[in-house]
Amino acid sequence: MAKFGEGDKRWIVEDRPDGTNVHNWHWAETNCLEWSRNFFNKQFSGAVILAGEGNLFIKVSKIEKVDGEAYVNVRKGKIIPGYELNVTLSWEGEAKDSEGKTLLKADGLVEMPYISDENADEDPEIRFSVKDEGPIGKTLKEAMVSKGKSIILEKVRVYVESMAKGGPCRDELESKKVAPKPAAAGAATVAVAAEKSGASVPAAAETKVVKEKKKAKTKEGFKTITMTEKFNCRAKDLYEILMDENRWKGFTQSNARISKDVNGPISVFDGSVTGMNLELEEGKLIVQKWRFGSWPDGLDSTVRITFDEPEPGVTVVNLTHTDVPEEDRYGNATVVENTERGWRDLIFHRIRAVFGFGI
Repeated sequence: MAKFGEGDKRWIVEDRPDGTNVHNWHWAETNCLEWSRNFFNKQFSGAVILAGEGNLFIKVSKIEKVDGEAYVNVRKGKIIPGYELNVTLSWEGEAKDSEGKTLLKADGLVEMPYISDENADEDPEIRFSVKDEGPIGKTLKEAMVSKGKSIILEKVRVYVESMAKGGPCRDELESKKVAPKPAAAGAATVAVAAEKSGASVPAAAETKVVKEKKKAKTKEGFKTITMTEKFNCRAKDLYEILMDENRWKGFTQSNARISKDVNGPISVFDGSVTGMNLELEEGKLIVQKWRFGSWPDGLDSTVRITFDEPEPGVTVVNLTHTDVPEEDRYGNATVVENTERGWRDLIFHRIRAVFGFGI
């Protein structure tokens, strides 16, 4: 048996003088603390919690601190994130009376003392506080807890998912993915050329051409959401709810602006979603252009909602939401999942609960 430190050098991984990580053999560790601070700043700073509901206005003002450690270890494409963070946010609130006069402006803190990879599948502890402990100050704090907790936790989940995919190393990892073999592309090129010249196309190449054509019809990086929901109501009633901004405000507890005209603008969820009406048929059809503020610039999706009333008092809604990007502008791959959950939980389920249309 060889003495410790005197093993066969063929089995010992040594650091190269030039620093090259040959075949990604070594674990490469990247410090992600500053990246995490920037990430939380983008996610939270200026985030609106309430924009006038109940005459209350609340938003996150800034990140006070992100302390602790955060890193990502990568070896041969395998990612192991590690983080233990103490995060504090400051928020500001304002309460007004029915005439718009300010009753109180108050500041407070949101503390998350332990966001850790060990508890990545659990929601972290959140502590809320307000400097003014008077009746109105307490009302603002309660509203911040009620509406703000879910928003804050969702943004923390986005961070956890981003770290699991490599954090700041993600782009580098994506660029190292193996490109398709050129031979396949060559077969398609030969087949296309033969097709244009009228020559016969080999069976294998012909199949490849068909596949390439089919692939070209589908946008890479985009998904389609489909959903069918039933309601105990008339189709025209449900149509009116989805086209009435005041009812939108009621069941979403957020600001909305909805035109009832074709080509008219729409804005829901406090401006997080904007777009315009493309087709409208009362009680039967709504087609709208939708985009989320977190999506890359220039991307729009199409929402198509049809209403069917198989029997009086029962309405079947068929939703098709096309061209939903798989990632937002920050590289978070939760867009499709969040959009689908938003339709189900924040729109359809709340309509049932608020208007009593449950089945």
